[in-house]
Amino acid sequence: MKKSGVQSAESGRILESTIAGSWYPGNAAALRNTILGALARVPGASEETPPNVLVLPHAGYAYSLPTAAHGIKLIQNAPFTRVVLLAPSHRVWLRNEVVAPAAAGVSTPLGQVAIDRQAIETLAQTMPLACNDAVHAAEHSTQILYPLLQVALENFKLVPLIVGELNRATLERAAAALARLMDSQTLLVVSSDFTHYGVDFEYAPFGDDAMERVRQVDMGACDLIRKQDLDGFLEYVQRERTTICGRHPLALMLQLLPPRTRIERLHYATSSDDSGDQSRFVCYLSMAGWAEWPASSVEPTAAAYGDYLTADEKRALLQMARKSIRHVLATRKPLPPDAFAPEATESLRRPSGCFVTLKLKPRDELRGCIGEIEARRPLYQAVTALAVQSAFADPRFYPLRADEYEAITIEISVLTPRRAVDSWREIEIGRHGMTLEKRGHAAVFLPQVAPEQGWTLEETLTHLAFKAGLGSDDWKSGASFTVFEAIVFGENEGVK
Repeated sequence: MKKSGVQSAESGRILESTIAGSWYPGNAAALRNTILGALARVPGASEETPPNVLVLPHAGYAYSLPTAAHGIKLIQNAPFTRVVLLAPSHRVWLRNEVVAPAAAGVSTPLGQVAIDRQAIETLAQTMPLACNDAVHAAEHSTQILYPLLQVALENFKLVPLIVGELNRATLERAAAALARLMDSQTLLVVSSDFTHYGVDFEYAPFGDDAMERVRQVDMGACDLIRKQDLDGFLEYVQRERTTICGRHPLALMLQLLPPRTRIERLHYATSSDDSGDQSRFVCYLSMAGWAEWPASSVEPTAAAYGDYLTADEKRALLQMARKSIRHVLATRKPLPPDAFAPEATESLRRPSGCFVTLKLKPRDELRGCIGEIEARRPLYQAVTALAVQSAFADPRFYPLRADEYEAITIEISVLTPRRAVDSWREIEIGRHGMTLEKRGHAAVFLPQVAPEQGWTLEETLTHLAFKAGLGSDDWKSGASFTVFEAIVFGENEGVK
């Protein structure tokens, strides 16, 4: 597969529909009338604000359109200018990879839709992303939704992504990259059918009441999605052996959604609702979500964060970090993620990337440093979890001992969203933290590292390359860089 990049986008190439005339009508007028007819049979939308997240089925319109129409009805004429579509792969096995098209657009009988190449390039900087038109040309899980979106929305660009089986680290990385795209003008759509029942689907554990039993299984999965319980969803799918074909894009959605997203079930049906055949059927579910995306698409400087944290909030974070470490020393168990929720202000609940650094007095020797660059969870939760990891799970050090507890000082670095730079020469020592990535190797330095060591920019990049497991000169060509800034505060500065 061709890796995403300027050279991989095939200028002017349009991916034609390979399912028009079979999965849905091949004539423009018939196709539009079919969709509008399904929408007319859906009760009027009661929500004043359209959802910005949809889960839609992807079978032929004869089967799935009545269910999909319940979601599409809610976004008719909504002001979305971009659609990020996450879909499963039915014909190509993908492991730890997401695949975008290389083409400039896609086409249906209703016309062409441009692909947001800039957004795809942005994603490729920070997640495993390939570009392959052949994968998309053969995939109905994306193509089936294009005409629905064309009827509902006037002018929009498309970011269609086929999601493979992702391990947890890759899942988190992909979600962090996608979070940079999500804003008030972006609609997130997940394409998934639910349980496929029958011997040929290798899932037929029930008898005469199969349809009701399968409905219970699907509703169990739906409830976990509504609760945003990613771990519970993954465990449930494995335990129940459910044949939900979109389980991987659904997992990515759950990793991506901000906390407290409201998710509602809209409609549920099966392909056997009319025939009553309980020996073989496929289930269809539509859902809608209202997510409050963090303002992460804006790339503020640290100066713009000046009023983001008050002195009291910084002091509270340091105390949370210290209490979290002390609790593990006393009980050998970490505190629950929401242990400090009652005292977390609105700013401390804001998702932010951060690092927690531990140093030993009196010489400020490094004793642990763990962090996450992307904003994945509320700041107070990130700080408390990373403090424990820095104390007990930094592979460079043995776990913190009880007799060292009073000798450590804690420093927290709250990060601005990172952005790509075209050249390493754009990196400013003392201002920028930086990441380097090349040939699957990556490493990060916080902004304070180079000044503390007295390194020049070239020396910093050499050390960063070493940290990434690369050669001393590998940063000079073929490497990609991102930069970020940080609000740095610590106990050794009197903030306690």
